[in-house]
Amino acid sequence: MELNEAITKAKKNDQTAFNFLLDTFWNTVYGFQLKRIENENDAEDITIRTFSKAFDKIDTYNDNYKFQTWLITISKNIHIDLLRKQKSIIPTQSDVSKNKDFYSIADESPTPEDKLITEQNLAKLLKDIKKLKPHYQEVINLRYFQELSYKEISAQSGETMTNVKVKLLRAKKLLAAIIKKE
Repeated sequence: MELNEAITKAKKNDQTAFNFLLDTFWNTVYGFQLKRIENENDAEDITIRTFSKAFDKIDTYNDNYKFQTWLITISKNIHIDLLRKQKSIIPTQSDVSKNKDFYSIADESPTPEDKLITEQNLAKLLKDIKKLKPHYQEVINLRYFQELSYKEISAQSGETMTNVKVKLLRAKKLLAAIIKKE
């Protein structure tokens, strides 16, 4: 399959075109993120988010630009957004009025209320996951609850790594749709 043909088919929601684009550009986007953040798991997660967002917004792709450049731009923006979120989560303030050498760091340990909310959210999430087809439930369980790598999931399920990645993308999209519907 040719790149332009794959993009055209992907715009028509052709799954083989999505697989082709994922196979063709996975290493490029993953390598780009790995060089930026030097953490395999984070680079993998950002790469998955990149393809998920790109496939959702494939209709906005302008073929005056290289597809690879478009993907890298999406990936870079996702990484920047994550960095911004992390910076806003770590609140520290200096207590200048009492002592210039003293810094007050917010206690981030969960309160009993936070723990209860987390448990309720997890219970709801598990209920929503059970609404997915069994093979989607399995891949989400292996990746997020058993924390297996794509390679380990591939070996355990007997599927190619690409199929595992695509199945996980589909499972996450379906789960998001279930959650939004409720």
